Amino acid sequence: MGDAIGEVLPFAIGVAISPVPVIAVILMLFSRHAGKNSLVFLLGWLLGLTAVGAIVLIFGSVSSSDGGDPSTASGIVKLAIGALFVLLAVHAWRGRPKKGEQAKAPKWMSAIDDFTAARSFGVAIVLSAANPKNLGLTIAAASSIAAASLSSGQEVAVLAIFLLIASVTVAGPVIYYALARERAQRGLDSLKTWLIENNSTVMAVLLLVIGVKLVGDGIGILT
Repeated sequence: MGDAIGEVLPFAIGVAISPVPVIAVILMLFSRHAGKNSLVFLLGWLLGLTAVGAIVLIFGSVSSSDGGDPSTASGIVKLAIGALFVLLAVHAWRGRPKKGEQAKAPKWMSAIDDFTAARSFGVAIVLSAANPKNLGLTIAAASSIAAASLSSGQEVAVLAIFLLIASVTVAGPVIYYALARERAQRGLDSLKTWLIENNSTVMAVLLLVIGVKLVGDGIGILT
């Protein structure tokens, strides 16, 4: 079980380092329905990641062979996701603001102040389960768990650890806001500004590092 936790840690950290969801939840904490929408967003985020992880574990035969070793399919999945991440890293690096240019948040974020709870939940599902980076990392993590020859209870425990770490950066601002509202708003505003300005660079470096790791893992399994 310890080896499986070690396998999923990089993927969990990769999901956690997702500037857009963090910016979104911070903006919600400055909106008219801050408390309700931020909690609903956190719930949607957790459910999205959980659903993807559970589906992969249920169909664990995709990730492991009868002998308990990683299967060819698992290697192909990791190789494909890794190659996609490298391409996304190049795209993110090329899309970073040029010198003197001001970075801008995605246009849909300008409407966050008017979000309903249902829309907040839906956006969280999209950012966690449909975002290519987070979807790929969650599939890779769940594939590693499924290939580790664990009992059902151990698989659930490792997936729970993955979810906890992957959600810490979304849950953190919500908890911080609940405990120290006025002080939290000042600190979160500075964090939001930094994330907007450095989103592309952070994503490019993260995607490249994880992409190379997945390509290496895939090649190792296939050879």
